[in-house]
Amino acid sequence: MTNEVTRWSPLSPSHPRLQAGCRAIVVAVDSSLIGGCAPDHPVEIATKISREIAAAHAGDVDLRSRFPSETFDALRRAKLLSAAVPIELGGRGCDFAELAEICTILAQGCASSAMIFAMHSVQVVSIVNHRRGVAAVDDYLRTIVEEERLIASATSEVGIEGDLRRSIAFVERALDDRFCFEKAASASSYCEHADDLLLSLRRDSASAASDQVLALVMRGEFELADVGSWNALGMRGTCSPPARISGRGAAWQILPDSFRDIVSATMVPASHILWAAVWLGIAVDAHDRARRFLQIKSRKEPDGVAIGSNRLGALSRAVRTMRSQLDASIRATLECDRPFDPESTSQPGAVLAINDLKLSLSEGVVEVVHQAVQIVGITAYRNEGEFSLARHLRDAYSAPLMINNDRIRATNADLLLVHKGS
Repeated sequence: MTNEVTRWSPLSPSHPRLQAGCRAIVVAVDSSLIGGCAPDHPVEIATKISREIAAAHAGDVDLRSRFPSETFDALRRAKLLSAAVPIELGGRGCDFAELAEICTILAQGCASSAMIFAMHSVQVVSIVNHRRGVAAVDDYLRTIVEEERLIASATSEVGIEGDLRRSIAFVERALDDRFCFEKAASASSYCEHADDLLLSLRRDSASAASDQVLALVMRGEFELADVGSWNALGMRGTCSPPARISGRGAAWQILPDSFRDIVSATMVPASHILWAAVWLGIAVDAHDRARRFLQIKSRKEPDGVAIGSNRLGALSRAVRTMRSQLDASIRATLECDRPFDPESTSQPGAVLAINDLKLSLSEGVVEVVHQAVQIVGITAYRNEGEFSLARHLRDAYSAPLMINNDRIRATNADLLLVHKGS
C-alpha cells in the first residue's frame, strides 16, 4: 500500500532549487516504511530503514560479504534512490545536508549500505550537475525517479595506480552515433547489483590519459567478465571485486563536460562529504554502544566505571568534532556563490579544505572506534552481541584507503607551496 504525500523541499535558502521557486511535489511512499514518522521526510524514513532493516541484516551482510539487498529494496520503496534528483524532474531535490544526514543514519545500522547509498548519490549528483540541458539526460533522470535505479561507478582501473584523473580504456566511436568500450576495473563496487554504471574513459584512442569523459551505460548495455572475489577486511557488503567491463551506448550517454571538470567540481567534493557522513555514522554508533555499555555497568558496579567514563568524555568530544567539521564543509558548499563550478572548486584553498575533511574524518573514525573498544573491552572484540565493535573497526579501516590518504597529503603538500591563503 502507498500513501500520496505532498512535500516542499527543505533546502537551504541559497540553494538554486529554492531560488527558482519552491514547488510542491507528490511522492508515492510505501506506507510500511512510515510507521509513526513524518511520512514525507526522507531523513525520518531513512531512520526507520536503518533501525528496522539495515541493522537487522548488517551482521549477515558482513559475514557473507553480500550485497545488502533488503536495505536497498526498502530504499527503492521509499523513493530514496532518487533523493538527489531535482524537484522539477520528479525527485526529492535533497541537498548535501539531507543526503549527508541520510548517509550518517544508514551507517549507524549498516556501514556498507550507507557507503553504497553515498556512492550512488555521488553518481546522481554528477549527472545532475553536468547534464548541460541535454534533454535525453533529463529523461534519464526522470527514469531514475520512476524506476529507482541504482548507479555504480567504475572510475578505478588496472594500471593507473589509483590516479582518478588518468585512464587507459577509451571510447571507440561507431558510425551510427554510438560508442563502445572495454575497461579493466581494479574495483567494481556493487556493479553486479547496479542497474547502471558511470565510467571514466579516454575521449578516444588518440587522447592523452588525462583527456577523459564520463560515460553512462545501462543494464543490458554492459557486461562484466573475469569478476574477481571480494573477501575483504571491512565494507564487505559493498561487493567491490576487480572486473573487466565492456559496453556500448548512444552519444548522449557521454556527459558533455570533461571528466576533469566533473571530478573537481562535483565528484571529489561530493565523495568526501558523503563518505565523511558515513564515517561519522560509524563513529556515532560506536560511541553509543560504548555509552550504553557503561550505563549498564554503572548500575551493577557504580565504582567500576571511572576510567571508562573519562574515556567516554573524550570520545564524545571527538565525535562532536567530526560532526562540526562535516557540518562546516556542507555549509561552505551550500553557501558558496558557485558551489559546483570547476574553477571555484579547483582553487587551492577549496581543494585543501575538502581534502582536510577527508583526512580528518577518515582517520578520526578509526580512532573513535578504537577508543570505544577500549571502553567496552573484550565484549567489543567479539564478532557478535549487542556491544560488538568488530565490524565497526574493520569498516573504519577502509576509510584512509578510499583515495589513499598518502596521495591526498602529497597533493596538499604541493598546493601549500603555491597557496597564498591561511
